[in-house]
Amino acid sequence: MPFIETEKADTQLTIYAATKKANESMGHAYAHLYDLPTTMFRFFTVYGPWGRPDLALYKFVDAMLDGRPIDIYNNGDMYRDFTYVDDLVRAIRLLIDVAPVRPDDGVVPEGDSLSPVAPYRVVNIGNSDKVRLLDFVDAIEECLGQKAERNYMGMQTGDVPATWANADLLKTLTGYRPQTDFRDGIARFVEWYREYSGK
Repeated sequence: MPFIETEKADTQLTIYAATKKANESMGHAYAHLYDLPTTMFRFFTVYGPWGRPDLALYKFVDAMLDGRPIDIYNNGDMYRDFTYVDDLVRAIRLLIDVAPVRPDDGVVPEGDSLSPVAPYRVVNIGNSDKVRLLDFVDAIEECLGQKAERNYMGMQTGDVPATWANADLLKTLTGYRPQTDFRDGIARFVEWYREYSGK
């Protein structure tokens, strides 16, 4: 780590991961066969308002406001590259303006995931900062002004102990890198969630 787009990723351990890789492979085939410019995004732990209710921040805040315990996997010994949704949207918007072009000579610039045979590339969108899960929970507690009842559990099958994006390619292509500190993102989510849920 941090993960870069050009590293091989051919030995998936879960169906979830396998479907992601399959989509990238099919996208490459379409780009090659039909000269269809294609940018595949690799999102890193996206969070924020209107997020999925089954993801950690949403579940933690909801449970804590209701006085329920929160489940913390791998006893909290996990790291994630939390990416705020506004940063994600901005990165996607900027990438629209730099659609990949099939290289005439098959030569790909160093560090670029551009395919040598298709107008296709893969781009990480992440905050480039691995955050300890327990620090994330601490920040939620501070924002809510209350302690969580923590239920420490083992690692979920197929989960990984850490994710961390190298976003250098995104920066090279767009001049932009996600930058919202996870504490600020949590505060924005909590403000939205209180209004949305009425809690």
